Amino acid sequence: MKRTQAIELPAEEIARQKEVMREFAALADRPKTYCVVTYGCQMNAHDSEKLEGMLHEMGMTSAASRESADFVIFNTCCVRDNAQRRALGNVVWLKELKKERPELMVAVCGCMMQQPGMGEQILRQYPFVDVAFGTHNLYRFAELMLRAVTSRRRVVEVIREDEGSIPEDLPVLRSSPYHAYITIMYGCNNFCSYCIVPYVRGRERSRASARILEEARALKADGVKEIMLLGQNVNSYGLDVEGELSFAQLLEKLDEVGIERIRFMTSHPKDISDELIEVMAKGKHICHALHLPVQHGNNRVLQSMNRRYTRERYLERVARLRERVPDISLTTDLIVGYPGETEEEFEDTCSLVREIGYDSAFTFIYSPRVGTRAADMPDQIPEEVSSRRIQKLIAIQKEITHERYAAYIGQVHSVLVEEASKRDETQMAGKNEYNITVNFPGSRELIGQIVRVRITSAGESTLRGERID
Repeated sequence: MKRTQAIELPAEEIARQKEVMREFAALADRPKTYCVVTYGCQMNAHDSEKLEGMLHEMGMTSAASRESADFVIFNTCCVRDNAQRRALGNVVWLKELKKERPELMVAVCGCMMQQPGMGEQILRQYPFVDVAFGTHNLYRFAELMLRAVTSRRRVVEVIREDEGSIPEDLPVLRSSPYHAYITIMYGCNNFCSYCIVPYVRGRERSRASARILEEARALKADGVKEIMLLGQNVNSYGLDVEGELSFAQLLEKLDEVGIERIRFMTSHPKDISDELIEVMAKGKHICHALHLPVQHGNNRVLQSMNRRYTRERYLERVARLRERVPDISLTTDLIVGYPGETEEEFEDTCSLVREIGYDSAFTFIYSPRVGTRAADMPDQIPEEVSSRRIQKLIAIQKEITHERYAAYIGQVHSVLVEEASKRDETQMAGKNEYNITVNFPGSRELIGQIVRVRITSAGESTLRGERID
């Protein structure tokens, strides 16, 4: 059922939180330095920028290292078991540091905390954690910290009923002056059988397009050269709000703002419309790079995954994209070892990868997530089988990437210069319009500029070139 308008938190609540930040900053006995450790996707990275923005408003500065910080916060991911284990392992590492420095404060937040029972587990197994909260109450971070510091007690708060609200106007400390994230929607309605995201990020909620466009104009005025639009499924933007723009319409209006580069992720293949493809083809500032997660190449497995498209439909969408945007760079996500996957079904994934020829792919061994349908399925694949399959898939994609990158040699690409090499100050690095890192000789004065570079050679995951202007 569509909402009539986006559900924003009342402005008075954000104003109250900002007052709490000032109150925290005035405390004499509070942490002075911080370190934010981020796991997971770009959405988490942007959440961490919001945390850093709030921390600065709270009077704290970034520490030189994790070990020297007065306050360490882990922004966690739970999409895959490995990410969750790494996060918890690093949290435990701080246990010994806190024995040496009892004043050290530790917090855990993010998707991992939204899992049922995780708050109770933190209280029980990690008594050295001072503050824990989830994704839906990130905007209350300063208030939770104030309670922890003034009461000298642990504060654990995970909200599940508040997932329909959208906080606006939180402070943000961007990691780059030239690149910025814009979250256009939260949550996911797709419920893929292997995925925990809808359970920890909630249902889809679109931000008001007026808010998004206002944010983009402010970023352009601030000198930002590239924006990345974020959402669990950006293609379904606006479908939950009566009268709101579609994603293609929003993208068209953002193109008119005039920021030099626009990227977006993640796109669900079932929602790639002809309208969106046309906007990408005609846009002046929309990068010709698309991350289009296919996950698998076999129709039975895709159906079991609840992906709601077939191999044939996916191939048809790719053909349409390449017809209208011939130079488009495609990347994808692939899962091997999904429950019940046969050798023949795995080979269907291999053949799909060969047929499409992705520039690159993120490959994963299926990771059971408690609470998802796939976790309870029979015929879980043995680890040694999944390991063998993923090694084969990686080898196939590596060969294709080499061919794709070699085809760029001789072309002239626009590169947003991001940094100088740590080993050689005369070597610059940045991303081209296809989101591939390009290295070339240059000087630090170029950082933040978009320059033209002729590609001269290709490595395994990067390109090399020479500046021509």
